[in-house]
Amino acid sequence: MQHTPPSPAHSAEIAIDGATLAYGTHRVLDGMSLSVAAGEIYALLGGNGAGKSTTLSALLGFVRADGGSVRVGGIDPATDPDAARRRIAYLPENVALYEHLSAVENADYLLALSGAPRSRSDITDALSAAGLQDRAFDQRLGGFSKGMRQKVAIAVALLREVPVLLLDEPTSGLDPRATADFNALLHAVRARGTAVLMVTHDLLSAADVADRIGFLERGRIVEEVAAEGDARFDVRALHDRFAGAALA
Repeated sequence: MQHTPPSPAHSAEIAIDGATLAYGTHRVLDGMSLSVAAGEIYALLGGNGAGKSTTLSALLGFVRADGGSVRVGGIDPATDPDAARRRIAYLPENVALYEHLSAVENADYLLALSGAPRSRSDITDALSAAGLQDRAFDQRLGGFSKGMRQKVAIAVALLREVPVLLLDEPTSGLDPRATADFNALLHAVRARGTAVLMVTHDLLSAADVADRIGFLERGRIVEEVAAEGDARFDVRALHDRFAGAALA
């Protein structure tokens, strides 16, 4: 069945409206606007320096916009970062995990630290769903590949079960099978009403899961494309558009 996302205007969990932010004379965000509704996946694509990382930092409350507004569930992350972050699960590209702990122990500790402890069976189910093999559950992370570490982090993020999921290059280091497994997980996350914003260079993955794709150039969304019909997106047209954005 074709998924029809709710209208962002009526149920936006992520709302950025005309945000500006400059470092000296360099304007990183320049009228940045986007919204992501509950139960929607939004993929943000752009070249290096387009403002993708700054957008995530603003949502997490690490930087304050000079103008416009940034809201997570109606909360300004700059003025109340703790309240905003309680609504967010964040998966960075390079995940900091504990080398001396096992996959299960890492998940158990990080979930307890976030105030959302889960049972071992919940954790192992999530690790399995993220594509980690059973024999790796109780192995120390010191011997894990980047892809295996990413799967542990994905499991922790999904177990948080918060309204907003922020993803920074989530399929980096994953093989095609693991990427397909991850995309299937995102469909399940969307079905439970989570708003998902993913920053990615993986155009094929974005086209597979996103309800909308936005192209970011010089700190603002210059074009937005919504999934339509069974084909969802014209991947060739998206590729040509993305290549142009990356060179801009």
